[in-house]
Amino acid sequence: MKAFVFTKYGSPKVLKLTEIEKPTPSADEVLVKIHAVATNPLDWHIMRASPVFARLFAGLLRPKPENQMLGADISGRVEAVGANVTEFAVGDEVFGGRGSGGFAEYICLKEANLAHKPAAISHESASSVGVAGFTALQGLRDTGKIQAGQKVLINGASGGVGTFAVQIAKYFGAEVTGVCSTRNLEMVRSIGADHVIDYTKGDFTKNSGQYDLIFDTIGNLSVAQFQRALTHNGRAVVAGFTTLFHMIKFTFGSRRVSKRGTQTIGSMPTARRVKEDMILFKELLETGKIVPVIDRCYPFNEIPQAIGYLETGRARGKVVITL
Repeated sequence: MKAFVFTKYGSPKVLKLTEIEKPTPSADEVLVKIHAVATNPLDWHIMRASPVFARLFAGLLRPKPENQMLGADISGRVEAVGANVTEFAVGDEVFGGRGSGGFAEYICLKEANLAHKPAAISHESASSVGVAGFTALQGLRDTGKIQAGQKVLINGASGGVGTFAVQIAKYFGAEVTGVCSTRNLEMVRSIGADHVIDYTKGDFTKNSGQYDLIFDTIGNLSVAQFQRALTHNGRAVVAGFTTLFHMIKFTFGSRRVSKRGTQTIGSMPTARRVKEDMILFKELLETGKIVPVIDRCYPFNEIPQAIGYLETGRARGKVVITL
């Protein structure tokens, strides 16, 4: 089968279209013919070994063989099932994934890592949920403890995680403010934001005590900025970082106390691919409570170009590959 593989770290040019052996499912695995695979910032961070300590798990001098293929989130059709698989049958349309392996024509996945794709949803939309959707859901619900009626701000509301976060916050009954650039204001309104702030024209952190919960997908704010913008007992959850310094600061100093009250400010744990959350997303997709925002779709042979575009940081919603 065809797959994009990289054997050294670097720019998207290191991704090479290669012929590799088609996988065979083990007893508890499902073989899926991939119809769409979503890209994530995780892909280019691993591809470039950025930040540098990513090499500790991906491979010091070059990526380990098991880390030489990217692509965490897929949607497709079941081609074969292992002897112990009970939930899926050949021909079923499914979505799900794992940490890597999706930049290929076929992938073997554990039964627990898949869910049935809603019939009315495209493979492109289904593939886009994965990492971005789990990050938004678990960051808001589990770390942020979101409650109905709260005033919630999403920093980076037009990105892959941010577009899911706006819709999930609305699903939980929050009053949502989205922060984005001028060109994305109408799109963020269209997916449910009650208010929008153009960061090129205003600084939301200068309005003291406005928000019960801030979900930050960018990672460009200081503790002091969060403290000003949060209510007395507000929470700030950081899900993305612009610099290594920010990541270390919020990961290892995860709880801060404001002089004006008790505020929780810190990073969320790495999102997990939980079966129950996959089922929840299936229901949200079926009912239209979540509508994935897809900026661009690229054909399979243009995966390097897709990753290059994702690296610009200008994508609105998700960038998806079609097969």
